Amino acid sequence: MRRLPVYLLIDTSGSMRGEPIESVKVGLEAMLASLRQEPYALESVNLSIITYDGEVKQVLPLTPLDELQMPQITTPDSGPTHTGQALKLLCERVDREVRRSTPDQKGDWMPLLFIMTDGKPSDIQLYNEMIPEVKRRNFAGIVACAAGMNAKTEPLKALTDDVYSLDTFDSTSFKQFFKWVSDTIQTGNRSVGATDDLVLPPPPAEVNVVC
Repeated sequence: MRRLPVYLLIDTSGSMRGEPIESVKVGLEAMLASLRQEPYALESVNLSIITYDGEVKQVLPLTPLDELQMPQITTPDSGPTHTGQALKLLCERVDREVRRSTPDQKGDWMPLLFIMTDGKPSDIQLYNEMIPEVKRRNFAGIVACAAGMNAKTEPLKALTDDVYSLDTFDSTSFKQFFKWVSDTIQTGNRSVGATDDLVLPPPPAEVNVVC
């Protein structure tokens, strides 16, 4: 079975502390529950989570759904948002974890990337340098979410055309967002190989399209 690698980049900087990050965790659990109910997704989807604030770390290496245990996600009291460093680590992990096709075997499907932030990159120069590197990794789809009123969409638009926003940090909004992420992954899971363009399902009312 060929794998569908899915990478989640989650901003855990200071303003996510408390209710916002707890709501993210609720949303992630709901997403996993939804994906595990879909037999083909359960067989093929592999998930990785990278968190970033002043420190960037892969809290979950690329892992099959049936082996996945939700990692501990923490937030600092304050500090910068190293989005550029997160993209750099992402490229390193994709190069290491995603299987390429060889004459002897088919590789993985093109990966999917979801990135969520509640602010803007503190390392904007590195962020801009990493954008072409990310695009060279041939993601089937890159979906960015700006969460909260202080999140800046302009840097995200430089990375992808698929930018969405959440106005509030409550658990309902995050749960709906991650349910939509689950639907998007399942859409990609069914269409990989048939098309190079990931067609996103309609977002719920809580998720706004950024034009």
